[in-house]
Amino acid sequence: MKDADAAAHESRELNEVVERLCQRFPDIQEQQVRTAVARAHDRFVGNPIRDFVPVFVERAVRDELSQLGGA
Repeated sequence: MKDADAAAHESRELNEVVERLCQRFPDIQEQQVRTAVARAHDRFVGNPIRDFVPVFVERAVRDELSQLGGA
């Protein structure tokens, strides 16, 4: 997969992460979820292995949102 294709794929997966987290935490605004996802994603910048980044991001943000009193 080319770098541009891989980046587009990762971006789509992260949008799906946002959608799932918004459904799981309906009391938290979508923009707050997007900000948390972006912040978690930033932790993986420069990591050459990208396959599981969306999974790691989703877990980190799910844990963060749960601490805010979500589901």
